[in-house]
Amino acid sequence: MNAPFNPSSVSARDPFQAYVCDEETAEMLKPIVSELGWAQEKVNKGGLRNAVQSLSITASPNILFVDLSESGDPLNDINSLAEVCEPGTVVIAAGQINDVRLYRDLLSSGIQDYLLKPFNPDQIRDSFNQAQMIFSAPRNSDGAESDRPHVMTAFVGTRGGVGASTLASSVAWLMSTQEGRLTALMDLDVHFGTGALTLDLEPGRGLIDAIENPSRIDGLFIERAMVKANDKLAVLSAEASVSQPMLSDGSAYYQLEEEFKSAFEASVIDVPRSMLVQFPHLFHDVNKIVLVTELTLAATRDTIRLLSWFKSNAPHSQVIVVANRVPSSGTTEITKKDFEGSIERKIDFMIPLDAKTAVQAAKLGKTLVEAGKSSKVATQINALCQRLVADDVARDGDEEEKGSSLVGKLGGFKSLLSRKSGKDEKSAA
Repeated sequence: MNAPFNPSSVSARDPFQAYVCDEETAEMLKPIVSELGWAQEKVNKGGLRNAVQSLSITASPNILFVDLSESGDPLNDINSLAEVCEPGTVVIAAGQINDVRLYRDLLSSGIQDYLLKPFNPDQIRDSFNQAQMIFSAPRNSDGAESDRPHVMTAFVGTRGGVGASTLASSVAWLMSTQEGRLTALMDLDVHFGTGALTLDLEPGRGLIDAIENPSRIDGLFIERAMVKANDKLAVLSAEASVSQPMLSDGSAYYQLEEEFKSAFEASVIDVPRSMLVQFPHLFHDVNKIVLVTELTLAATRDTIRLLSWFKSNAPHSQVIVVANRVPSSGTTEITKKDFEGSIERKIDFMIPLDAKTAVQAAKLGKTLVEAGKSSKVATQINALCQRLVADDVARDGDEEEKGSSLVGKLGGFKSLLSRKSGKDEKSAA
């Protein structure tokens, strides 16, 4: 609902509307509304219920004041308002419930302010003035922020369970806190994504709304749809019903990436590997790709195939190979040397298995790197983050042998299989 000013999107809207529950509130609002040059007739009776009914058939105003005094479930009712309220509307709510948690939840849902009744005229004036400032304040007005180029990073796991989502959330958290960059984290696993869950957040309906209505996606929509994890990190995730198929031609994902480039300094996209086949255009604007894998035969095969796919479909992107959850004992299905020989390039980062820190992170509702700041895992993830935000984007092709082909790589992979089979036969004998 809340968003920076966009003249083209609000020119046809009313500047202000209010829906109040009692005559006292209406009489307090009317003189203030006149002071600001708005029509007193825009102060309506009926509270939130009337607001939802009216806005479902008419355009939303620039600034909306809504009274929640008669609402039994304010948070759920505000979400109902969001369904009918167009992006870009600044919402100011008022109510009688004095609860800090409700206040925070309402702000997280997208409203600008929550006024506790009874309030005085000065409080209303201040809130309306702040709402007007949102429209006059340009996006990313900080010159220091605009000087830094946008960094878009995609995390892809070679197989389910290798920890790509865990690393994506940790890196996004580091970019926002350690690097101080305005960062977006988007988890494209619509049904089973863990982007919001890892950060102990409710995902909301933002991503689902985007997929269902791609035409609504703009900078204003981004402001309403994303959930803030901290001052510089916003998350776009979903937990769609398992019985609800989400059909898309991919245009929504592409438009979201386009908006991220103008609204944020960095974006981290957690991409399920199955989406590569359906939506290759997702990687057109990606600067760096983190390919998360493990040292197993299956992962070796899939790493080879994915590296080949990236070379054909995202030749402009730097690919960083990360071996995750590597046992400290060194007892892996495939040795590091054999793995690197098969994929014909070096592993960039080896992140050790740390079950204790992972359990602690889950219990605390924190990212892995935040829960274990002094661990070896955190050291490696920090190094990965530094690599991602570095200005020099080296091409992955420099590390690969010229003339190598997928057939040749699979040949090397097959030799691994035969070597392993020979070892198994000897141990059986």
